[in-house]
Amino acid sequence: MTASPLPGVWRPGEDPGRRQFAVLRGPDGAAFTFEAGGSLPEVTVAYETWGTLDRSAGNAVLVLHALTGDSHAAGPAGPAHATAGWWGDLIGPGRAIDTDRFFVVCPNVLGGCQGTTGPASVAPDGASYGSRFPLVTIRDQVAVEAALADAIGIERWAGVVGGSMGGMRVLEWCVGHPGRVSRAVVLAVGAAASADQIAVCSLQMRSIRSDPAFAGGDYYRTGNRPVEGLALARGIGQVSYRTGREFDVRFGRSAQASEDPLKGGRFAVESYLEYQGEKLARRFDPNSYIVLTEAMNLHDIGRGRGGPARALSGVRADVSVAGIGSDRLYPLEQQRELARLLPGGRPVTVIESEFGHDGFLLEVDQVGAVVASALAG
Repeated sequence: MTASPLPGVWRPGEDPGRRQFAVLRGPDGAAFTFEAGGSLPEVTVAYETWGTLDRSAGNAVLVLHALTGDSHAAGPAGPAHATAGWWGDLIGPGRAIDTDRFFVVCPNVLGGCQGTTGPASVAPDGASYGSRFPLVTIRDQVAVEAALADAIGIERWAGVVGGSMGGMRVLEWCVGHPGRVSRAVVLAVGAAASADQIAVCSLQMRSIRSDPAFAGGDYYRTGNRPVEGLALARGIGQVSYRTGREFDVRFGRSAQASEDPLKGGRFAVESYLEYQGEKLARRFDPNSYIVLTEAMNLHDIGRGRGGPARALSGVRADVSVAGIGSDRLYPLEQQRELARLLPGGRPVTVIESEFGHDGFLLEVDQVGAVVASALAG
């Protein structure tokens, strides 16, 4: 096994860890053609599984990650996985997503950088796609996930679960493939990206593209990645993911250790944001960040379907919606709108948290209770 020449990008030939792979094509073996008109001749999807698929293939649960997540939803960190599973406390024997009962599948999303085809992947001409990678939408990502389900023999999911960008894909599964989802859990997202969300995301993308090392998206051949731009993008995002109250309690106006802001030093909260940015820059590809952020900005469950009310009226799955009370990026009013538009009229479950949007990852007990109840059916 060799080390990746690009930090944050998994390459074929490296230690796969828990990853499995499926090489997929579109309908009738054709290339995948995407909503905005681009295409890919084929798509490799990296995915991980836990538990055992039963004889009827009726116990499968699809878990969908957020922007900077990947297929490693559960399990320890190691040579092949930079971090421990992002929902490891929810997936396993006897846990909310009980692997003694369910066969759990988590794919790395189209456009990602951890084994699924994305901008860093090698195109048929032998060079990375880079700036040539097509614009993809949430709908395109789910089309690839549906092809994966076909490939591994799952006609209908017992449950589909996800938060944030993962929640967008849960909604798209319910609307675009209504006969293939029995139960669903949508966390911390709305029916369409709002102007506020698009604004925050646009600044993040601009920070990456403004980095001199970005090279128009073709930095793979230069040996120099736009790490400063990605770190700044993550810092902008981190402010929106958390809350002002949390920052006040954790940092207040305190200075970083041994630094004096009056003499050019940093406040502690500045150091925290720099650390979060640098940490992400070591494990994620800047182009993937842009591709996935663009997909989130384009999220609109009602596009071409007569609007969100009409689109959601056709959902047949039993859908549970939850939101974070302190979420300033995806506020509760968006989840309440979803609940009003979905058949059944089930109320939103409010998860209380000081962590804002990140509560869907951090409030394990509350989120686990929502998920376990939904999957209990």
